[in-house]
Amino acid sequence: MRPMLQRDEADLAAISSRPVADRVLARVFGASLDEALAAGRAPESSRLLAVRARDIVSLRRRAATAENWDHLLRAARRSARGAPVRRSRAVGGAMPVCADRILAAEPAIRELMARLFVPLPVPVRGVAMAGFLLTDATGPVYNRRSPVTLAAALDSAITLLDPASPLMPAALPR
Repeated sequence: MRPMLQRDEADLAAISSRPVADRVLARVFGASLDEALAAGRAPESSRLLAVRARDIVSLRRRAATAENWDHLLRAARRSARGAPVRRSRAVGGAMPVCADRILAAEPAIRELMARLFVPLPVPVRGVAMAGFLLTDATGPVYNRRSPVTLAAALDSAITLLDPASPLMPAALPR
């Protein structure tokens, strides 16, 4: 029997074909999968994207994302009061946040949180956008030089989280 480290690609493909392995891999590659989903890549275009999409649209995971946004607001408030600079737990505590921008966007963040808590199906792209904003170190939550404003990014996610919007994008005409 060969050692685990010397498995070939066929062995790895067989391992990843199992549902538990897919869920683990979807968690490990969550940020990059969320980025792809937020950009509009179809969940059915790959097995891992489908697994990740199914996970992040669950009400439990949407609630966790909303709670992370609430935590971000609290950290921004503490920073604005002159408390020691806290770092966001969304990216593992590694990045300082743009507190002034976050506080200025509080109404939009509250709207985003409300839409994440809605117990109705919502499009995966909006959920992925909401989560990816929290983890993207180059995005407007953490980077003052981001080409996208926090208000614009939140508006896009909020629009996509409308429960009245179609869950699947319209098919392109042939």
